[in-house]
Amino acid sequence: MITTPLTCSAAIAALLSATPVLAAAEPFAPKVLVMAMFEAEAAPWLDNLDLPNTITVPGLPKDHDALSCNADLCVMTTTMGYANAASSAMAVGFSDQLDLSQTYVLIAGIAGVDPTNGTLGSAAWADHVVDAGLVHRIDSRDAPDDWTSQIVELGAKAPGEKPGWTAGSEVFTLNPALVAEAFEATKEVELADSEDAAAYRANYTQDAAQAAPQVMICTSVSADTYWHGTTLAQEVADHTALLTDGAADYCMSQMEDNATLTALTRAAEAGRLDMDRVAVLRTASNFDRAHEGQDTAASLSTTSGGFGPATQNAFRVGNAFATKVIEDWDRFAQGLQAD
Repeated sequence: MITTPLTCSAAIAALLSATPVLAAAEPFAPKVLVMAMFEAEAAPWLDNLDLPNTITVPGLPKDHDALSCNADLCVMTTTMGYANAASSAMAVGFSDQLDLSQTYVLIAGIAGVDPTNGTLGSAAWADHVVDAGLVHRIDSRDAPDDWTSQIVELGAKAPGEKPGWTAGSEVFTLNPALVAEAFEATKEVELADSEDAAAYRANYTQDAAQAAPQVMICTSVSADTYWHGTTLAQEVADHTALLTDGAADYCMSQMEDNATLTALTRAAEAGRLDMDRVAVLRTASNFDRAHEGQDTAASLSTTSGGFGPATQNAFRVGNAFATKVIEDWDRFAQGLQAD
């Protein structure tokens, strides 16, 4: 038999018509997506929940390139710092493998804490998230003698002046209805603590620092630079109050959230998710300054005993909220708005 191009084409067409075409898999739509920043934050979720399925997402870091999921919840690890957090959040936010249009995104990780507002192991739902890195900064050794801060707002001429221009990602205000719901769902969660953490917090004179850990609502502040010490912390507190006209009270310090929220906002603007469904939870692993009589450098490098309780409490509190969302999905699916 002589085979011609025509008969080959006819044979191929017949074969294709007889072969069922497999439809592309539907994007997975988790009810809750948990974003941890590094392995120790993700570990309690992976250890305590049954998450048998993986979804590999292009653009995630090579060592954490997949989401671990069950039918309702997924956990991912962005890796640390602004660049990693934003890149990972963007990859997931724009992934065609996921449908996040109704998903509640929970950023859950550890932080430093202002001892006037909290203590080791405390868990804070963020009402605002403020960027401490988008500023002008002049070292005190080079600044005018009458300046009381090294921070000068963008476009301002001296400390304490309002910014003259902005980058647009300095302040995020989280959905008040969601913040309130998260707090109500988790305020009675039993928090982990440790003897070492209790002994260390006893060195501080502030009432909040000496108290047992609790769930609260306060403002989380981000920067790639890990600041430490009373002077820098006060500058950050003043900066936070200035940018928000006093609405935000600096409490937790961390290295990712403004970057993550900026990336998620881009995805929301593209219609891929809902920023009113994004929550930020940070738990205190260390104080942001030394206690009275302690050297600041020694404080920076000390072991306070707060790391273990903080990683556990990010899971305990975060999972209590996630469970509430999943079990009451008929209500949460509609979204939460303030009365």
